[in-house]
Amino acid sequence: MKLIRFGEPGAEKPGIIVDGKYFDVSSLVTDYNEAFFGGDGLEKLKKDIDSADLPEVDQNVRLGAALARPSKIICVGLNYKDHAAETNAPIPAEPILFFKATSAIVGPNDDLVIPKNSKKTDWEVELAIVIGKKASYVSEENALDHIAGYVLHNDYSEREFQLERNGQWVKGKSCDTFAPIGPFIATQDEISDVHNLRLWLTVNGKTLQDGNTSNLIFNVPFMISYISQFMTLLPGDVITTGTPAGVGLGQKPDPWYLKAGDVVELGIDGLGSSKQVVKAYSEN
Repeated sequence: MKLIRFGEPGAEKPGIIVDGKYFDVSSLVTDYNEAFFGGDGLEKLKKDIDSADLPEVDQNVRLGAALARPSKIICVGLNYKDHAAETNAPIPAEPILFFKATSAIVGPNDDLVIPKNSKKTDWEVELAIVIGKKASYVSEENALDHIAGYVLHNDYSEREFQLERNGQWVKGKSCDTFAPIGPFIATQDEISDVHNLRLWLTVNGKTLQDGNTSNLIFNVPFMISYISQFMTLLPGDVITTGTPAGVGLGQKPDPWYLKAGDVVELGIDGLGSSKQVVKAYSEN
């Protein structure tokens, strides 16, 4: 099943994609939130849609983030060997964890706004995991039982804020519009092998990232188990799993970053694609 949320910002409704068409399921579901994922929401929805007369939705509608604002976004840093190498960082012995503010979440095709005083806004295509069952001290063997699905995420990063402003990475990761999520959440049955998915990103049509989840340093079950040793993962929480080589920070011979007017497009096998137009920050 593929879950979408559609409509104007702040007024999104839950929907599904069936045979490439969008359908409104707001008569069956309040929203794709903690209560939905933590209960029997997915299973109930699968049963209910068979007998429901669902309104079809115009595909020109704006798509919102594919889930309601979660309790947290947990990020895994430097989780591809080639990305660690391009940033001159050692291969982590354990996952590097940091948070991204949930206020950064926007729809998959909403504009990216360069933050005030930013000079180094960068891109990162990432596979994200949506938690479907409360997880605390979970074993690797049972980790997949706690997943609702997978979703495309662009982990935008302001490198000066992140690396040069004397603090944790969260400062460079949490600016408004820095977390476009979607277009849809694919439930686990939609993805045959989460560890063999191509992920790519272009800026102004030029391919800069072209990787595969087979190159993750820490795989999906390990990440869920590992993170759950330090905090409780709640239904609807997002774990974003790292990015392959090709970010602006790693460009040779010199790093370069996004500017107003640029167009960023990205995608992952089985999870669709998204597109953000870069806009300058405005006080208005």
